[in-house]
Amino acid sequence: MFPFLSNNFYYITGALQLICVLHCIKKGNQNKWIWIIVFLPVIGSIVYIFSEIFTGREVSQVQSGISSLINPSGTVRKLEENLRFSDTFNNRIMLADAYLATGQTDKAVALYESSYTGAFTENEHLLKQLIIAYSQQQRYTEVIQKAQKLYKTPQFARSQAHLLYAMALEHTGNIAQAEKEFKLMNVRYSHFEARYQYGLFLQRGHQQQEAKAIFTALVDEASHLSSRERSSNRVWINKAKEALK
Repeated sequence: MFPFLSNNFYYITGALQLICVLHCIKKGNQNKWIWIIVFLPVIGSIVYIFSEIFTGREVSQVQSGISSLINPSGTVRKLEENLRFSDTFNNRIMLADAYLATGQTDKAVALYESSYTGAFTENEHLLKQLIIAYSQQQRYTEVIQKAQKLYKTPQFARSQAHLLYAMALEHTGNIAQAEKEFKLMNVRYSHFEARYQYGLFLQRGHQQQEAKAIFTALVDEASHLSSRERSSNRVWINKAKEALK
């Protein structure tokens, strides 16, 4: 029903995080909220919006945030000004996230890498964003290095970073390990993108029947999903249907 949302889920989620973090910093709520928003992006952002933003007199701030989706260049310029005024880790990462969300990957990586020092080398959000950015730059060895630092964290198994780690392993010739990671994500009624990519991985390995079984499962499971789940995974369900033709 909403292909735009399903095709751009990660960008929309990132923009929602950005709106909430900007509001959070402006209101001085960093300690209470910022890590919740970062590590629980969808749920954390929704809870933050309804508990901290929808207070009647602050609806205009939501409208301002939504305008950043319509005019992303304006948001980037504002974040650039913030960083010039105050060169802090938070300002660097927020600008880098905006660069990444608007396709300016090289600029994003430059900021992420310059922020990757001291205690921040263990920052989970920074590591996750570097994995995404390095993957876009096809720097697969660096993807693997950063993913291994996150591997044992609770969120990693269900994250986009895990999928990108598996794909990087394949790109660097670690086929057996890549298949092991794909298998960990092959869980019914979840991980639709990762499982679709697993099917493609199997096809590249000339395991046609196994790939067909993955694609068939994705299509069959669609009818058992809620309308929201079906909408958010529609792009991968449709791709699986195409792969079966």
